[in-house]
Amino acid sequence: MTTKATQSNEPVGRFLGWLGLRNARGAPPEGGHAPPGDGGPLDLARQARYELAASITSFLVDNDLDVTPANLLLAHSAFSGKNPRLARQIIAQAQSADGINQSWLNELGEQDSGQPDRADLDRLMTRLETNLESFHANTKEARTVTSDYGTELEQHVVDLEQLQKTGRIVSNLADLAKVMLDRTRKAEDDMRKSEDEAKALRRSLERAKRDAEVDFLTGLPNRRAFETLLERHHKEARAACEPLSVAFCDIDEFKKVNDLHGHDAGDRVIKAIADTLARISNDHCHVARHGGEEFVMLFRGMTPTQAAEKLDDAREALADRRLINRKTDEPFGQITFSGGVADIFGYGDTRAALKAADGALYKAKAAGRNRVEIADAA
Repeated sequence: MTTKATQSNEPVGRFLGWLGLRNARGAPPEGGHAPPGDGGPLDLARQARYELAASITSFLVDNDLDVTPANLLLAHSAFSGKNPRLARQIIAQAQSADGINQSWLNELGEQDSGQPDRADLDRLMTRLETNLESFHANTKEARTVTSDYGTELEQHVVDLEQLQKTGRIVSNLADLAKVMLDRTRKAEDDMRKSEDEAKALRRSLERAKRDAEVDFLTGLPNRRAFETLLERHHKEARAACEPLSVAFCDIDEFKKVNDLHGHDAGDRVIKAIADTLARISNDHCHVARHGGEEFVMLFRGMTPTQAAEKLDDAREALADRRLINRKTDEPFGQITFSGGVADIFGYGDTRAALKAADGALYKAKAAGRNRVEIADAA
């Protein structure tokens, strides 16, 4: 394991302050006053909300940004830990020569707005499943009734044909009944086809739900699936009084790989690291692709130190490999990743723990990359 990063320069320190990382042990932001309390879970949650509001306000005012719903949503996503990648984009822009301005933030908002809303997708799928169930039940009932009616009508046709002393009226009635019977049988066949189509649609829906939770490039669970997994294990581990740790890891200097070798080669590097992380996954270690070159991991029954050791073993295994671009036979050079680990129960909620893990990852990057850092408990 490696040592923690040294103190950052003043611009970086200001952004760490915005992100709530400068005061890792839960102290109020510089110049602010935390609300009074006894330090219990409710008080920690209240203090976290206070610090989040202060960070958002400082970010908007320091950069002369408009107080608009769009700016507030972006700032909240970055500083609450909901979108760690967005937070790092803001930090990187702030350290650039151009700095942060309203025009750049508008472009960033347009890029970020393309993410699907999980709640809307869940509601849409639930509504579609409900409609399918209702349609299936109705068509099955209608087909049964139609079949019974057809059988009874067919018997009446036979009875009518057997009558010897009926006139033209009865004969015409028999012909009409035959026509009605043919139409009834056709309606029954059409409803059977509709029922088969409903079953096929339901299978397609189930497949689409599975695909919606799998990253197409790596085959790992995606961010949406991980959030569901995190919620379930958080409840179970809390009830069982088991430790639970979360980690972020990010490929070091991945942009250079894309610039030198192309995006196809970059995709192969992402898959190689996904395979490396997948090897340490099991019932107690869950790996998912969080987005881009970033991965997230959940360690059930492991303290942050144990989780960091496990992740560090994977980091060393990758750093010892020398990957080759199979299309050009050119070496990629050493490919490494940095990681940050946090104790989920060391914070007021899972969102705060994810933010802390991302902060530890940022420290690992600032300290030289190719290392794993553990976040301080709140």
